[in-house]
Amino acid sequence: MNDHIARERSMTDLTRATADIPPGRATIVDVARAAQVSRQTVSNVLNRPDKVAAPTLERVLREIDRLGFTPHVTAQQLRRRKAAAYGFEVNPSGHGRMGHILDEFLVQLTVAAPAHGSHLMTFAPDPDDVIEGYRQTLATGLVDGFVLADTRPGDPRPQWLLDHHVPFVAFGRVWDLPELLQWVDVDGGTGVRDAVAHLVAAGYERIGFLGWPAGSPVGDDRRSGWLAGLADAGRTASAVEAEESVQDLDQATAAAERLLRRLGPGSAVVCASDMLALGAVRAVRNTGLALGADIGVVGFDDTDVAEALSVTSIRQPIAEAARTAWDLLTSPQSPRPVLLSPVLTVRSSTTRTPSSPATRPRDTPITEEQ
Repeated sequence: MNDHIARERSMTDLTRATADIPPGRATIVDVARAAQVSRQTVSNVLNRPDKVAAPTLERVLREIDRLGFTPHVTAQQLRRRKAAAYGFEVNPSGHGRMGHILDEFLVQLTVAAPAHGSHLMTFAPDPDDVIEGYRQTLATGLVDGFVLADTRPGDPRPQWLLDHHVPFVAFGRVWDLPELLQWVDVDGGTGVRDAVAHLVAAGYERIGFLGWPAGSPVGDDRRSGWLAGLADAGRTASAVEAEESVQDLDQATAAAERLLRRLGPGSAVVCASDMLALGAVRAVRNTGLALGADIGVVGFDDTDVAEALSVTSIRQPIAEAARTAWDLLTSPQSPRPVLLSPVLTVRSSTTRTPSSPATRPRDTPITEEQ
């Protein structure tokens, strides 16, 4: 009886001792004292709840709620052990739009989430601080980690997440951290290599490349596929068989026109994107040549525009990339990089049917610009 009375008095004293603590001002010591556990037990509840017995876990969480030691939403998620949600930054490049591929990837991530017991939470970037949006989103306790997209050289996000032990996966290789394993990407080099093989089989005499300015890892990878494809066919690439352009239709058209003057009829052009391919299509028409019959054109990404214009294009397996990203995030196994193979969608822009005299100029100038 005396022991029972002593325990009741002890609990009463603890209640009085913690009753006057302002919400949000309680410490881990206050929680430990109120729950009658050690500080380490409270730490385990916060960080490793699987190590804590269920009755003790519930008692500590109850005191965390009562004392306001953490935001109420965080305490709720501690009960669930994890948020089962991951953050996705929309418009990470700051261009006001994500583009066809990232739009599709976001949709496919959302579609695939339930099958992995998770869901996606989008958030906007901070234009003045790349990391701040991640810091704020993580602080809410609403996400367990992040899915990165639009990775690029000098990207500070992967290293910050590694330094803070935050789970993440990247759609796209993290070029600055070759040792990083948490990514899924599409093998653009192999896709372009396959496109060159298709053009060789179709009988195009010379195969040029219209790419982005040197220094883009993705663009350089696709250019390497062009070189590898020519080597497979026993051909040697010449400096006059390549041109560069930024993602601008007028500039792509001008660059393609320069390239076509050097290549001449019976040639083909592999492009680093469908935007550049659209410029090549315009250039073919501006020079009076027939698309497919006189000049073959291959794009990359297989956008709606490529389909509408019947342009052969390299399609990225975005749905598979999204499912793989979830697998890497939610699988208990060690992360491993995954490189997916794209698929060439063949259309009339690479079909060599004879053109009529009205569509093929009799004297098309061919010049070699060194």
